[in-house]
Amino acid sequence: MNKELIEQQLFTKQDYTETPLSKGEYDTCNFRNCNFAGTDLSGIRFMDCTFAGCDLSNVKMLKSSFQETIFKECKMLGLHFENCDQLGMTVRFEKCQLDHSSFYQVKLNHTVFLSTSLKEVDFTEGDLRNSIFDECDLLDASFDHTNLERADLSTALNYSIDPENNRISGAKFSLPSVTGLLNKYRIIIQ
Repeated sequence: MNKELIEQQLFTKQDYTETPLSKGEYDTCNFRNCNFAGTDLSGIRFMDCTFAGCDLSNVKMLKSSFQETIFKECKMLGLHFENCDQLGMTVRFEKCQLDHSSFYQVKLNHTVFLSTSLKEVDFTEGDLRNSIFDECDLLDASFDHTNLERADLSTALNYSIDPENNRISGAKFSLPSVTGLLNKYRIIIQ
């Protein structure tokens, strides 16, 4: 069964909690100030799309595809990106709230997180090589066997990363936040 192809459409102030987004492939579409909270986007493919000012909290994303997709100023609480189609996943987050979301075992090479809240996000076993965390809050985010090689965390805040349990070769950090690499030792730094 062929999926419907929707191209170059602008969707503004739509409430998809009342009428679900049609299943299909969305190419070069813009979603502005739309409410997707708690809806099911499973199996939908987004290519070169932008979501701006949208609420995507607790959305189901089983086999959803996000290629060259940008999220700007979106509320995205409790999302499970590990359930998405990983093939070709390329996303960018700008001024979003991604708290309590999961990127467990997700490959996010070269991903940009710009001024985004990533509190209690699970990056366990993820691949974040060359990713940028510019002015992001990583309070209580989980990094366990995560590849952070050449990642830029020089302006990130509140992270706690165990250098013995994660790959951090070539990653960028700065003072005073770099002390988050020493948290497991429970030492006092003055």
